[in-house]
Amino acid sequence: MNLDEVNDGIVKNRSRKRIGRGVGSKTGKTAGRGSKGHTSRSGYSRHPMFNGGDTPIYMRTPKRGFHNKFAVTVVGINLGQIDAAFNAGDEVTPSAIRDKGLVKVRFDELKILGDGELTKKLNFVVTRVSESAKQKIEASGGTLKVVAAKRTPKQRVAELKAKA
Repeated sequence: MNLDEVNDGIVKNRSRKRIGRGVGSKTGKTAGRGSKGHTSRSGYSRHPMFNGGDTPIYMRTPKRGFHNKFAVTVVGINLGQIDAAFNAGDEVTPSAIRDKGLVKVRFDELKILGDGELTKKLNFVVTRVSESAKQKIEASGGTLKVVAAKRTPKQRVAELKAKA
């Protein structure tokens, strides 16, 4: 191959192949779709997981274990991270922590852990807190309010009975 032959055969704006234009065009009559069957029909689209008549991969793979869809996902965050991200007097809530980008995963409840130092006076409104974190928050002069994240079905029934 010579250097002047490198670009031979490369066509930038190739015209489209005109199918179904007579038997002399190579793609006449059946227009390259073969004869009969569902793939020859207009409007046919193969399912993305179709595996050529074989059992699809998602049916062949074993399903093991148990996934509890009602389980509560608890994420922990240390006081040291909170101290670096918030200013004195700020209110620390799960949504504020998510907005600051300290926790990037999806969670149901947030637990404040006592690792690191808390140098600022912060107001915490959280669902869970460790004992060491509670002591450090009170020592720094901050306030702590523990709120319930979700009601259990038993709690919901008890509240409905109390109202009736």
